[in-house]
Amino acid sequence: MTQRKSFGSDNHTGVHPAILQAIVDANPGDAVSYGADELTEQVTAGLREVFGADEAFLVLNGSGANVLGLGLLLRRHEAVICAESAHIYTDECGAPERLLGTKLLAVPSPDGKITPEGIAAHLSGRGDDHRSQPGVVAVTQSTELGTCYTLAELRKIADFCRASDLRVYLDGARLANAAAGLDCSLAELAECADVLSFGGTKNGAMGAEALIVMRPGLAEDVPYLRKQQAQHTSKMRFVAAQFGALLAGDLWHANAAHANAMARRLAEGVDGVDVVHPVQANAVFARLDPRHITALQQEWFFHVWDEHDSVVRWMTAFDTTESDVDAFISAIRTTVSA
Repeated sequence: MTQRKSFGSDNHTGVHPAILQAIVDANPGDAVSYGADELTEQVTAGLREVFGADEAFLVLNGSGANVLGLGLLLRRHEAVICAESAHIYTDECGAPERLLGTKLLAVPSPDGKITPEGIAAHLSGRGDDHRSQPGVVAVTQSTELGTCYTLAELRKIADFCRASDLRVYLDGARLANAAAGLDCSLAELAECADVLSFGGTKNGAMGAEALIVMRPGLAEDVPYLRKQQAQHTSKMRFVAAQFGALLAGDLWHANAAHANAMARRLAEGVDGVDVVHPVQANAVFARLDPRHITALQQEWFFHVWDEHDSVVRWMTAFDTTESDVDAFISAIRTTVSA
């Protein structure tokens, strides 16, 4: 049987050829380890420039970036307010809670997004030493439901948090998709956060994430925390090479824009299927009859997001082609009409 393109995750892809070539190009000869090499210095300088950041650090994976970023912002007795759908709340095996000793306070988020009103609901226990004290608000851009905060929404959250003595962490595993979808710069998104991550792995990299520190005065502790949390690799030049390729010619944007376009093509092509969230990045969430899900999964790989409501998630990526999408659309149409 012909191998079908996976619509399960943008983590399922191979590595973008330009990124793979950059890794190969970084390979000859020796280089000083642990990020003291010239390439790492060049790439982190490039990240600082693109984001208008105080500092940038390279790490190995998204969960590690999240734990490192949250830990940088939290005091030991403080909690994190986040969406109930947030990756840190649902998909990281309790890493922030175990590794940081923090408590996660979930906010209802039917569309994946939280609001100042939702954040405020967790502030009533401030000053009560029996209650975890909220210190950080975590937002995800784009969200786990494929939606994007507008710049106005992000600024409203940032303004509320600053007025409420709360710090903002932005999980940017798919930040590139949000920037492409909103037609804005990375710096415009980043200015709403104190610390954020910038994902490469879901956007064509082999395995590379960046932690971006926006607020001056925070970066001093990162080298030590990164080392303690096993996110400091000796051969950092190969992580740097991946971001170097993503930054060159704005490949990060081209990859994300293409993935987003393929998601829109898919959503627009499945007539008669209930698409349950706006398609604003590279994810399509749809409600299907369970028997249709079973039939489609005989040949196509994708995840059931919510078994109770029979909602599936279809993800597109930098290497998803129009023909991949059209073949999947044809299979969906045939299945749901049977």
